[in-house]
Amino acid sequence: MNNNAFCPISFNKIDEHVARLNGFFTVALLVVFLLTGSVLPVVFLVLDFLARGLGQPQWSLLARSSTWILKSAGVKPKLLNAGPKLFAARVGLLFSVLVLLSAVVGWDIAAVVITLIFGVCAFLEAAVGFCVACKLYPFLYKFIYQRSVDKIDYKTDYQI
Repeated sequence: MNNNAFCPISFNKIDEHVARLNGFFTVALLVVFLLTGSVLPVVFLVLDFLARGLGQPQWSLLARSSTWILKSAGVKPKLLNAGPKLFAARVGLLFSVLVLLSAVVGWDIAAVVITLIFGVCAFLEAAVGFCVACKLYPFLYKFIYQRSVDKIDYKTDYQI
């Protein structure tokens, strides 16, 4: 584990097993969308990622189902920082909305490409616990935050 990794720090914890099972369900729903062309699984994902992206996993049917399944199976929680997963849920919301909008306006190729990218990311989370959004966060943070810090005009009485 890299202790120097930059990530959104949170005092909240999340069960890694729940996140990984959520990733599996996300992949399954994306496959249903690709096979049927129905936007209902994507609408479900939009609502579910919205709940998790707002930091309200109790509103997420996937998170609640995953928690129930894991408890029923007797799997002990493996707690980790919820911050990166919250960011990842927001990225998942963005991807879900992009898939939905592409499908609704008839951009079928765009919808499939976005779905495949989204599905690969969700599969990596489900299969090996690799969170792509969590790995991209430091670069995004540096790009946004560093630019806003660079624009600050520091007025001081001290001359160097």
